[in-house]
Amino acid sequence: MSNVLIINAHHAYPFAKGDLNKTLASTAQDILTSKGHDIKRVHTDEEWNVEEALEQHQWADIIILQSPVNWMMLPWTFKKYMDEVYTAGMGGALCDGDGRTAQAPKSKYGTGGTLKGKKYMISLTFNAPEEAFNDPKEYLFQGKSVDDLMFPMHMNFRFFAMEAMPTFACYDVMKNANVEQDLVRFKAHLERHF
Repeated sequence: MSNVLIINAHHAYPFAKGDLNKTLASTAQDILTSKGHDIKRVHTDEEWNVEEALEQHQWADIIILQSPVNWMMLPWTFKKYMDEVYTAGMGGALCDGDGRTAQAPKSKYGTGGTLKGKKYMISLTFNAPEEAFNDPKEYLFQGKSVDDLMFPMHMNFRFFAMEAMPTFACYDVMKNANVEQDLVRFKAHLERHF
């Protein structure tokens, strides 16, 4: 079985305490543990250590990033985690620089990843309804998908040579939440891909 690192990137706000993201992270842990996977969890709103985080990334075969989407991106506490951990990992723990060489300084940018063979899965919670995506008639996303919106996050993992697993999303969680159905879909997603 695999080693799985679950990162809960939720940052608590008065209007969003993080219960759904915590439940999804716990559900993933329960299901994957029952299937024989070894699990480690971190919550970026709590205390973490850069060296330990790098060790967790090297230990993991698969990383699950569980996060709300705030202002079309992940919370600032996860960005802080990325800035500190991922920058520290550029010396070989996550990547060996950016992949370019002195002999070819204009090519192969982003090919320095040292986590080849490892995978990641992004799991998100949105206030936006599902219908806001993949529809060119919709005003805000103009036909773009969830993965289009998360393109920068996908590129961060690709920078480390990691392979994407299918993204999961819960929609309309603040105005029309259907947590029971979301959990059914999430469990099925995990069963299908793990």
